[in-house]
Order: sequence, then structure tokens, then C-alpha cells
Amino acid sequence: MNTRKQLTLFLNEEESKIIEGVRKKYNFEQYALIKSHITLCREDELENLDTILKNLEEIKNFNISLNFQKPVRFGDDEKGVFLPAEHPNEGFIDLRKKILKNVIENPRLSEPHITLIHPRNGICTDEIFAEITKIAFPTKFSFQKIHLIEQKNGEKWEVLAVFWKNI
Repeated sequence: MNTRKQLTLFLNEEESKIIEGVRKKYNFEQYALIKSHITLCREDELENLDTILKNLEEIKNFNISLNFQKPVRFGDDEKGVFLPAEHPNEGFIDLRKKILKNVIENPRLSEPHITLIHPRNGICTDEIFAEITKIAFPTKFSFQKIHLIEQKNGEKWEVLAVFWKNI
């Protein structure tokens, strides 16, 4: 069985309606697997999950707000499309460091983004990209919850645990 785990910041359902509409129309397979999100920590970073879960429990407050830019194509033959976050991303970087404390001394730089078309199971053409660039996407999202999610054998991602900001 192929199992993957990640830490994810899901977009608020109300705020992500436009993004979800694009994902449903142009990349239905990915849309069916997982909601709009930003990957906080990938599976290769979660090998020492017990320590990471302890770190998550110790984080008392986090405030992640990210501003996003216009859609950008990426991947082989530019088949994918994502909304990149604007720089700087100190809050995002700091949160990753807190989560990965005593696991990864110097976490790699992770560029937060929202994938609209995943090149693994979608294809962006010039015509589709032209349509997407005309859409007025939300430019700012805030996050108060971190989700530990799991995918088995390429099926739909499932939420295993939720960690949230103390208000």
C-alpha cells in the first residue's frame, strides 16, 4: 500500500469558491482528490511524525496570512497552473521551522502556492491559460488550522488530525 502524509493549510470554503470552480472545470481529477490548499510540509519531512505532532501541540499561536499573485504556468511543457504567494513569507517559514524543530535543522525553502491545474493529472493549454488569467481570484487568505492529511493508493486525501490557533 502506498501511503502519503502531509501537513496542509486548507483554504476557507467561502473564500475559495472561485478557485474551486476553476479546479473543478479544468482539473476535475485533482479537484476530486483534495480541496484547495497550501502544502505546509511534504511527506519526506514527516518521517519523525511523533516529534512533529508534539511540536504542533506546543504551537500556541500562529497567524498565517498570505497574499497571492496572478496565475503562473509550471511543470513539464507548462501543463500546470498555480497562484504563487507574494514574498516575503516569514510567517509561513517560521511556522515550518516550529513544526520541524528537532526533526530538520534547516528546512528547505518551500514556496507557498495554490495549485489550479496539477500537471500530474491535468493539462493547461494556451487557450485555457488565457481564460484563467481573466478570472479575478482572491488575493489574500488567512489560516487558523493545520491539517494532517493522508492519501492511500492515490485515492482521496483524508484528514487525520486538525491543529488550530488558540484565540
